[in-house]
Amino acid sequence: MASRDYIFYELTNSICSECLQKVEAKIIFQHDKVYMVKHCFEHGKQKVLVATDIPYYEKLRSFNKPGDMPKKFGTEVKYGCPYDCGLCSDHEQHSCLTLIEVTDQCNLQCPTCYAESGPNAGRHRTLAEIENMMDIVVRSEGEPDVVQISGGEPTIHPDFFAILDAAKARPIRHLMVNTNGLRIAREPEFAARLKDYMPGFEIYLQFDSFKPEALMKLRGADLTKIRMQAIENLEKHNISTTLVVTLQKGLNDDEIGKIIDFALTKKCIRGVTFQPTQIAGRLEHFDPATDRMTLTEVRSEILRQSSLFTPDDIVPVPCHPDAIAMAYALKLGGNVVPLTRYFDPAVLLSSDSKNTINYENLPEIREHMYKLFSTGATPLTSPENLRSIMCCLPEIDLPNLAYSNLFRIIIMQFYDKYNFDVRGVKRSCVHIVHKDGRIIPFDTMNLFYRNNQIDKIIRKAV
Repeated sequence: MASRDYIFYELTNSICSECLQKVEAKIIFQHDKVYMVKHCFEHGKQKVLVATDIPYYEKLRSFNKPGDMPKKFGTEVKYGCPYDCGLCSDHEQHSCLTLIEVTDQCNLQCPTCYAESGPNAGRHRTLAEIENMMDIVVRSEGEPDVVQISGGEPTIHPDFFAILDAAKARPIRHLMVNTNGLRIAREPEFAARLKDYMPGFEIYLQFDSFKPEALMKLRGADLTKIRMQAIENLEKHNISTTLVVTLQKGLNDDEIGKIIDFALTKKCIRGVTFQPTQIAGRLEHFDPATDRMTLTEVRSEILRQSSLFTPDDIVPVPCHPDAIAMAYALKLGGNVVPLTRYFDPAVLLSSDSKNTINYENLPEIREHMYKLFSTGATPLTSPENLRSIMCCLPEIDLPNLAYSNLFRIIIMQFYDKYNFDVRGVKRSCVHIVHKDGRIIPFDTMNLFYRNNQIDKIIRKAV
């Protein structure tokens, strides 16, 4: 009797990469990789690589926990996921991070832009519109974990600092600005003014490559000097900064370790976020088989290119384990020590622990760190006896450990029309406030809702 040349692992729903209609999809293990196999009655069979590490993919299921609900849902279930976004009442996760796009316009025209922003795109939102969007997030979350001011390029908005003032006047725990860094680099006084919004404020800075040719392909300009000048200006005022790396296979994936090493040399940099390209917007012409990276490929390259981390350091984030992985390290006295390997998964998976990507602010995480570095730590609880290699620890008030001492690596993968997984989208925790007031997952926003493509798709489906 003949056997399949793969192992059928589980069943989910996806969408056809041609017509975007919902289709059934199998997850299979084949040749040491994980694939999604789906069939559209109109466009036939489609097979997509979704992971290159079967043991890690299986591990994801053990990092599952009940989702945290928003205080207020925006829409009811009518057509089923992903056609009811808003957030619909069947969504399984609150907004860990919410983007507010304050403008459609940008001072660059990046070939990778999912929003297709540029100098002549759309318009700036009015301050009143933006404040209403902030209030929508607050009503949904109560005290939002992270709100990211985005665009387009938010720093070119004529009311930029009034926008930051409005955000800081609201109960937002952590405020970010998603920027290409041009104004920060070119206007030292602009950068200096940003320090007034610390603490609880961070710059989410594009930093894709050290290679001019890669930057030209990703951003349409050689921004090497701009990036370095922006970081120099941020470093001068120690403004919390995360480097954000858009990864394209064969273009800049060989620089992952180099970027981590560089980030660790700067006191203002709190971490690096690696985002494999989402095939949306101007990226429609990319070939997913050759250009895109999976989360597991990024994780493997971090482990290969950086001597700092081991496999136990880069773990799924329970709020959205299929799409987000993280690693934490501690920076003290010139030393860098990975932390995640010492965290019992039960700490993150506890029913008392909130679902968030901002784990460093959770009381139970701080308590765990205190216990880890306390005088009671032994080789059993701390295999490398961390206190013995961290001579400066007695001088640190650990219960009040500063955010500047932590360094995080995040891998954040967004679904597109090829790898779209309804099961995962239901747990999406990175959301965007739509111009009509709905809060929509980042994944579905760019596929269905940015230009109201959803209306045509629903008409065909029903």
